[in-house]
Amino acid sequence: MVFSKDVSHVLLSSGKLIDGILKAGNIATSSFNLSTWGSSAPAFPSAVRIYEVGPRDGLQNEATFVNTDVKVQLIDMLSTVGLKSIEATSFVSPKWVPQLADAADVMASIKKVPEVTYSVLTPNLKGFQGAVQAGAREVAIFASASESFSQRNINCTISESLKRFEEVAKAAQDNGVTMRGYVSCVVGCPIQGPVAPEEAAKVAKVLLDMGCYEVSMGDTIGVGTPLTIARMFEASMRHIPVSKLAAHMHDTYGQGLANILASLQLGISVVDSSVAGLGGCPYAKGATGNVATEDVVYMLEGMGIQHGIDMRKLVGAGEFITKALGRKTNSRAAAAILAKNRFTQVPTQ
Repeated sequence: MVFSKDVSHVLLSSGKLIDGILKAGNIATSSFNLSTWGSSAPAFPSAVRIYEVGPRDGLQNEATFVNTDVKVQLIDMLSTVGLKSIEATSFVSPKWVPQLADAADVMASIKKVPEVTYSVLTPNLKGFQGAVQAGAREVAIFASASESFSQRNINCTISESLKRFEEVAKAAQDNGVTMRGYVSCVVGCPIQGPVAPEEAAKVAKVLLDMGCYEVSMGDTIGVGTPLTIARMFEASMRHIPVSKLAAHMHDTYGQGLANILASLQLGISVVDSSVAGLGGCPYAKGATGNVATEDVVYMLEGMGIQHGIDMRKLVGAGEFITKALGRKTNSRAAAAILAKNRFTQVPTQ
């Protein structure tokens, strides 16, 4: 198999990711400078903004209802770690996503930090109106790159779904509310299989033209690999500036971090992730959580890429929500840090 020069860099650089060590449960990395990689070094961004989706995308698939006060405490903890963007909840019909039926109560109860944007998902005008009434100043809309998934997820064609969001876009503009876009199933669909890169790119362009300041490209079922993700972003970048694209990777097949690395090499500087690796999609059987925010931060730290996140506080937020849910973290970095902490806290004889 012959790879393009850009994609080859993704594959060749994957073994050079991290030069980090753990000290007493805290991340401490040795001096690392991307310039030392030589003339063949990938052109990674100098800084990455992490868009935390755990409170919404992470919790929406939980079978047992998570108490509102737990959701609020999680968001409040995440608000202190250095994040600039947190997707708090979704104003969707409780019939479809009962876990987020308390969206208005969550928005009314969180302690909003001025430096943090709290976004909410709005599937239609009714959802948008509820979000604005609850104080949301940023909303997210979504469309699929797969016709089959669009029918399964929101009961309409891609074209119909985009038409539906035109009234949301107009309402957002009229109310001074910023709008972010999502494209789901950008490389693969649980129903139809592979999705052509250009199909994902076309949907993303429509969302951008509709007024979205940024479009997040989602590997909803986590079937992507660095090659397919790179091809999808290359197709998207023929229509959309790289500064307006974000990577949203699920880790179903363990490819999440590798796919983010592929995205970074192409210049993507916004990464969606979920604390403790929470998540899944109610309409995509077998799809597991988003890439864990802790793992993304560990990788960025080891690569010398600025991210602004306090890892200790982030791990604490992940530990809180996993204990509340009665399960272990899906973050390997967090698990290692917590294990290191427990080891160093054992009293000596």
